[in-house]
Amino acid sequence: MNKSPNPLIEQLAADLQPVRSIKFRDGIILVALAVVVTVLAVELIDGLWRGAFAGQASAFFVIGNGLLLILGCASANSVLKMAAPRVGNSHEGPKWAMAMAAVLPLAAFITLLGHDHGMSALDDPYGLTCFGAGLLASVGTAGALIYWLRKGAPVSPNLAGLHVGVASTALGSVAYGLACPIDGVVHLGLWHAAPVVVGAVIGRYALPPLLRW
Repeated sequence: MNKSPNPLIEQLAADLQPVRSIKFRDGIILVALAVVVTVLAVELIDGLWRGAFAGQASAFFVIGNGLLLILGCASANSVLKMAAPRVGNSHEGPKWAMAMAAVLPLAAFITLLGHDHGMSALDDPYGLTCFGAGLLASVGTAGALIYWLRKGAPVSPNLAGLHVGVASTALGSVAYGLACPIDGVVHLGLWHAAPVVVGAVIGRYALPPLLRW
């Protein structure tokens, strides 16, 4: 005997539309494009520091920007995976990267303690410029990561927002850092790392409402 279909099920199924699955590779390309565009914008507005590519940069310049780059990549990788949650996804990488990057401001404070002029070393005329520019340079990457998460279904908006903030500001600070010729450990450890701290706070408390689905 034929049973009449349930009208409620028909009504629910009528609005269903096929959804294209998101691919991790596409997310990597999206973030990479955002970073490249940011670097090009820095080149057009301020110009990249040519000394960084001519062997004139100190070891602190390479180490500082390298640590921020690792942190940005680790956090961005975690964000991209959060868009398609699955059993076995691990987000331990950013924690270790954060611990590594924390060496940079720690080294800056230790240097300040041993400085002959004490806290007068904080009087950096370019500090606030690098801080503000680092935050501004994070906007494109943050937008790309938020767009990616909204295409998916992150199960932990708070953690996702935190990682978006860390990833975007770390990569933004590196992008603008390529234009900054000041390569002392205090300048890098304070003014280039500070945007990441601010980004983490903003990401944790301001972004979750944008990521809920």
